[in-house]
Formats: sequence, structure tokens, C-alpha cells
Amino acid sequence: MPTLYVELDPPEPCPYAFAGDTADLVYFLSFAFSARYGSTHELSQASLLLRGEFKIDLGPLLTFADREVEEPIDERELERAWQDAAPLTECCRQVVAAFDSGHAGLRELTAGFPALRDRLEELARMAEWAAERGARVRLTYSL
Repeated sequence: MPTLYVELDPPEPCPYAFAGDTADLVYFLSFAFSARYGSTHELSQASLLLRGEFKIDLGPLLTFADREVEEPIDERELERAWQDAAPLTECCRQVVAAFDSGHAGLRELTAGFPALRDRLEELARMAEWAAERGARVRLTYSL
């Protein structure tokens, strides 16, 4: 099962966690990233809608890496994935607000991923907590 991990730098246990399976969130991040390569998956289309109609910069959500290091380039990608927590917080909040807007197209495109909105809200809470402490965050996944 695909799993998203949130790491902090400096390392500190976060009092917030995902309340359920993160697969929908991993799928969204992956398909949002692949939209630039012409993916027509409904989550790719949802990301384009969020960028276009809602004017949301998804960059912070698209900054992630595979946890599994097989080659030196993988280690570099893991290091590149560190980011400031505040922009990630804002990005997640904007996406959650878009979901909460009741936009029919967005609702239709994400209907098959019922946990996505809640996982984004939880990620926003984790990122906000990290930002309050001046910590960086890194999003990684395993398949």
C-alpha cells in the first residue's frame, strides 16, 4: 500500500499524524506531478483545475521523493525534497478550501479518492506545527 511520510528537520516527534491510509494522497501527488508530462488521469486533471481555476501553486506538494535509496541520485533527490514548512501549510490549506468550495468538477474528478481531502488537511496541520518551530519538512513515499 502506498504510504506518505512526513519528516522534520530538526527531527522532532510531531503531535499530529495521519488519521488513516495515505494512499489517496500519494496518488494525488504522483498524478499531479505527472500532469506536466501529459497525464490524463482524473487526479492529474484535478491538479490542473487547482492550478488554473483556483490559482493554487502546487509546488510545495510536488516536492517529494521516494524513500528507497538504490543509487546515489536517489540520495540527492531525498536531500532536494527538504522544504520550508510554511508554504506547504498554505498550499494544503488552499487545496482543502478548493475541495470545500463544492466545485462540481473537482468533486467529480476526486470522487474515487475519498480520503484525499482529509489527508491534505492533516498534512497542513503537521506542516503548520513544523513551521511554528522553524523546522523544515520532507515528504517521502514508499510503494
